[in-house]
Amino acid sequence: MNKPIMTKATAVWLVDNTTLSFKQIGDFCGLHELEVQGIADGDVAAGVKGFDPIVNNQLTQEEIDKATADPHHKLQLKFYSAAVGEEKRRGPRYTPLSKRQDRPASILWLVKFHPELTDGQISKLVGTTKPTIQAIRERTHWNINNIQPIDPVALGLCKQSELDAAVQKANAKKLAEGAAMTDDERRKLVSTETSLGMDVDSAVPASIAGLETFTLSTPDEDDQPEHTPDADTFFNLPASSEDDEDEDES
Repeated sequence: MNKPIMTKATAVWLVDNTTLSFKQIGDFCGLHELEVQGIADGDVAAGVKGFDPIVNNQLTQEEIDKATADPHHKLQLKFYSAAVGEEKRRGPRYTPLSKRQDRPASILWLVKFHPELTDGQISKLVGTTKPTIQAIRERTHWNINNIQPIDPVALGLCKQSELDAAVQKANAKKLAEGAAMTDDERRKLVSTETSLGMDVDSAVPASIAGLETFTLSTPDEDDQPEHTPDADTFFNLPASSEDDEDEDES
């Protein structure tokens, strides 16, 4: 804790009950020096009741006396051993009540389009629990038939940079493990900008695998037949029987 609770009310009390400078009070309460001056003039925090930091165990009288004697001394908040580490509390991301109903849709989107993401990564992105993710993966969620996949970025549950970072991390882990990836998986594991800059690989369908070396070409001159019949050959038909009889009578 680096600031007192009820900062303006504490500043009001210090202005009314001490001779500390505006800068000292402002530094201690996290306020601007001019804002503290406005409190003293009655222009700021009008009607706010002062909050005694000594009674509430946030300051000591000795610390106030020391700051009063030395205008350059900065007030130090009383140390709370029990409060150490409170600002780094671990746990799922907090999701506003108005958006909690959208989490299943975002989980389904991530599971469908980014199956490489772990349950822990999805939990951090949208602020949910692993049992919920597992239920959606296995399609055992109570409302699974009514859930439509929606991008969590569009829902405001996470930032695009956070999603890209999680996907890149999953990509690096998969490459480190030496797992083979298809073209579709590789495009999913990179950001949109990177994916658009990738070359499209030439792929041969499995049904004609092994035939990719065959090409269509015109035959060479050596493959041409030795003799090509001309028009006279085609029209040189054998004589009919009537012609034979005429020749015999003559």
